Amino acid sequence: MAVARKRQISLVDTKYYHCISRCVRRAFLCCEDRFTGKSYAHRRGWVEEKLLMLAKVFCIDVCAYAVMSNHTHLVLYVDDKKVNRLNDKAIVIRWHKLCKGTLLTQKYIQGEKLSKAERIFFNQTVKQYRERLSSISWFMRLLNEDIARRANKEDKCTGRFWEGRFKSQALLDEAALAACMAYVDLNPIRAKMAKTPEESDHTSVQKRIDSATISKQPKQLLRFAGMPRQIMPKGLPFELKSYLDLVDLTGRIMREDKRGCIDNNHLPILERLNISPENWLKLTTQFTRVFHGAVGRPSSQVSYCENLNRKRRANISNCEKLLA
Repeated sequence: MAVARKRQISLVDTKYYHCISRCVRRAFLCCEDRFTGKSYAHRRGWVEEKLLMLAKVFCIDVCAYAVMSNHTHLVLYVDDKKVNRLNDKAIVIRWHKLCKGTLLTQKYIQGEKLSKAERIFFNQTVKQYRERLSSISWFMRLLNEDIARRANKEDKCTGRFWEGRFKSQALLDEAALAACMAYVDLNPIRAKMAKTPEESDHTSVQKRIDSATISKQPKQLLRFAGMPRQIMPKGLPFELKSYLDLVDLTGRIMREDKRGCIDNNHLPILERLNISPENWLKLTTQFTRVFHGAVGRPSSQVSYCENLNRKRRANISNCEKLLA
């Protein structure tokens, strides 16, 4: 049975979530329709452009993404601290970049004075906008609605474009986060859409590699902050070079003649996270098949389930086998 969205998001336990949206139509979302011969490849650019634009406005960072032929994968980080630091004006300005707002918010931005009664309604609206700007549901809604409208207009039709609501998975610890990011970044290679990570168009790994060649990190994505330490800045808890090495090496061992033949010494992140190469290979090739809910070590699942008042712990046996 499907779990309500509010029972899947627990920022106390983790700020990282894996989101998947699938297209319902026979004609692929962003590829060539083998029945008509028409190409929809340009729509992959629509998704990537809209995704990175929303990341600038929302207090939600993009860790990894892959725009495939008929579905999208995202790994998102919810920055709830940032949204609480923003003042009312900053919140309204951000929301107006997405929607028109209300007469009161428009009046406020234009510098007009609000009456006492208007101020009460304005404060309620700002509170609502603040919550939305750190909501994964609103992030995905605005992303998917925009693409659906543009695709429907192009196809000159109406109706559903996406397969219901998006699916989400909580990533409860570093092992789950690293595995899921590698799984997302390697999607085009597994689907034979690309031969190498740097050739994987419309993916986060390609964008990171392009920036790494000039010794930089892309501003549109959540940066790698390095190994965890006592005073940890905002960012992914890995070294960028180690992660790129990890993705490249993991991609290599997916070949039939090299499965499970990699030396532990070549994968420093796996050693640190205490995941065997065999388990890592399974995680990064079958992530969504193995896990159908929150992902993390059994100890991470305890707090997550308690905070959401959930008795059943999804994936507990697989988490014990692969992440313990």
